[in-house]
Amino acid sequence: MMDLSNPCHRIIVALDVPDASEAEQFLSQWETEEKPFIKVGMQLFYATGPSWVATLVERGYPVFLDVKLHDIPNTVSGAIGSLVKLGVDMITLHASGGRAMMEAAREAAEASGGRKRPALLGVTQLTSTDEQMLNGELGIPGTVRDSVLNLAQLAEKSGMDGVVCSGEEAGWMKEHVSGKLLTVTPGIRLKGEDAGDQKRVMTPEVAIQSGADLLVMGRSITQSSQPVSVWKQCVKSIQRSERKS
Repeated sequence: MMDLSNPCHRIIVALDVPDASEAEQFLSQWETEEKPFIKVGMQLFYATGPSWVATLVERGYPVFLDVKLHDIPNTVSGAIGSLVKLGVDMITLHASGGRAMMEAAREAAEASGGRKRPALLGVTQLTSTDEQMLNGELGIPGTVRDSVLNLAQLAEKSGMDGVVCSGEEAGWMKEHVSGKLLTVTPGIRLKGEDAGDQKRVMTPEVAIQSGADLLVMGRSITQSSQPVSVWKQCVKSIQRSERKS
């Protein structure tokens, strides 16, 4: 399980950039600072490949590899076996892939041969999914929260370390599923910012107070003219939120 004692690592900076050059240029602004927890998503991972991710780990960056694996159990097991070698801290897979798939992933992670075992996170419903999309396009009845609960319970039964969910569901998740599940929350925006393509968004302070363990922040930091300053402000806001709780 992730160490939540370091407030600097409660915020995961999403490196949603197209290539390693832009990523390195962005990270260079932290040269005199503690290394931030960073998210490498599909766009960057497909552009750079695993070797670049391995160099990030070697340089001391905590890495959340957000590749959302979803395939037959044997294929996902093999993928996890390869990704564990990179030494990353967290890896995502879609909980909708089912119990057999998630259990195969867990077994592959546990058979890591002495390497650091990454936390495995089940993605429930994306923060871009609202009820109209859930019911009308995906053909899943009920509310988004119903679906999230079902998938989170399945993830827990399958041995996942945590789930990816919106801030609206984080505290509720701990009450209705398990207080032991790590809750990783995307869709975080600063007060007054546009939600963009996200449907279920929340400020850092409210998300932490609502029960989120880790916050994924992209545009609020990466598109700022002073990203390090914004990152520091968010870290301080988390500390203030926790003192209030």
